[in-house]
Amino acid sequence: MANVKMFKLLGVMLALMLIVWAISPFLRHQPVTNDVMATAIVLIMIAIAYFVILFNPGWTKAVFFFEGIVIGVSGYMLLSHPYNIEFAIVGLIIIVIAILAYLQKLPPSILKWFYR
Repeated sequence: MANVKMFKLLGVMLALMLIVWAISPFLRHQPVTNDVMATAIVLIMIAIAYFVILFNPGWTKAVFFFEGIVIGVSGYMLLSHPYNIEFAIVGLIIIVIAILAYLQKLPPSILKWFYR
């Protein structure tokens, strides 16, 4: 059986890797476009959410809801036409899943990830 401490360590490493990946275009002095900004915002928010969920699992539903808002709004505002609609739809789907998790209307196989 895997050690819980090892999973937390791997989770921290994944979150730090996402943050480094998000800021790497700025460190390499690439041109800052709306695509770069949207990618950086989404990756950093996912990393922060992963930190929060990793150390406080009770906040999973709230963080998931907030992630849906961030992905939907940043993708819709910063990306060009076909991609902004796709990001808005993905963000809306995440928000709906978070609301259904709050109301406990999801199937038990999915609901177990929100209530630990």
